[in-house]
Amino acid sequence: MRAIGYQQSRSVQDPLCLLAIELPDPTPGPRDLLVRVEAIAVNPVDAKVRRRDTPASGTWKVLGWDAAGTVEAVGPAVQGFQVGDRVWYAGALDRPGCNAELQLVDERLVARRPASLTAAEAAALPLTAITAWELLFDRLRLAQGPEAHRGESLLVVGAAGGVGSILVQLARRLTGLTLVGTASRPESQAWLRELGCDHVIDHHQGLAPQLQALGIAAVQRVISLTHTDQHFPQLVEVLAPQGALALIDDPAPEALNVLALKRKSLSLHWELMFTRSLFHTADMAEQGALLARVAALVDAGQIRSTANQQLGPITADNLRRAHLLMESHTSVGKVVLAGWE
Repeated sequence: MRAIGYQQSRSVQDPLCLLAIELPDPTPGPRDLLVRVEAIAVNPVDAKVRRRDTPASGTWKVLGWDAAGTVEAVGPAVQGFQVGDRVWYAGALDRPGCNAELQLVDERLVARRPASLTAAEAAALPLTAITAWELLFDRLRLAQGPEAHRGESLLVVGAAGGVGSILVQLARRLTGLTLVGTASRPESQAWLRELGCDHVIDHHQGLAPQLQALGIAAVQRVISLTHTDQHFPQLVEVLAPQGALALIDDPAPEALNVLALKRKSLSLHWELMFTRSLFHTADMAEQGALLARVAALVDAGQIRSTANQQLGPITADNLRRAHLLMESHTSVGKVVLAGWE
């Protein structure tokens, strides 16, 4: 099978950082689906792993944790899927990724993809939808319903990126929260308003004065998706007593003064969507279930794909371009690639 991988961690500027290769076709384990990959999306985690992880000598590492494809074969213990099913998934961090024509993925992490989307549109959503859903409903334990948390505010820092773009939609459709997103550029601010933010403020300016100008004295919850270390003191300031802060990025430990949370009895929540698959938790199948729920929301017209830039087919050159966008932190929505050549 064709794939794109690397044997040595290199700068994204180096044309050898990602190479077109040939690998043996994989064989499904008992609970595996063998999926023929039709489209992928690229996430900051791809670039992070490429910079950080060097595979064992003589082996190739294949990245990629966002895919849409068709089931080619099923393992002997698989239930609920069959050859020909059109599926989507994010997969597992400790297995070869979707930058390959064929990929093995545990059935519990998979759902049928939305019928109303192309493969490219579908590939934009799995990793970010899982992350956003788990942030809202597993980490912050928000209730669902049109009146749930009515009168309360959620501040989303860095909301125009991949996770924020789906998180805003899920919170808009499934809760009654007042949504405040942060973005600094006109195009990203317009994107957030289009997706359903009630208010958009600039994270390069003081957060508290901007919220106060909106009539929001404090927010009950904050989800910080990027640069948490830069914003941490301000986030503590704007949170209401007994509020909650959730984050997904990797701030410098010395930048997070957790004692600053004590006076207000604030809670701190981490989200890593790979936790369930890394530890094979008893509720691992929740990821497939929530992807099925998101697919239903998409097909009902309540959620839209966050694909915002399609770079062409799945090639090493196009994948390097996508990694460069991830490292520049300038993308709005998701970057996708579709088809092989």
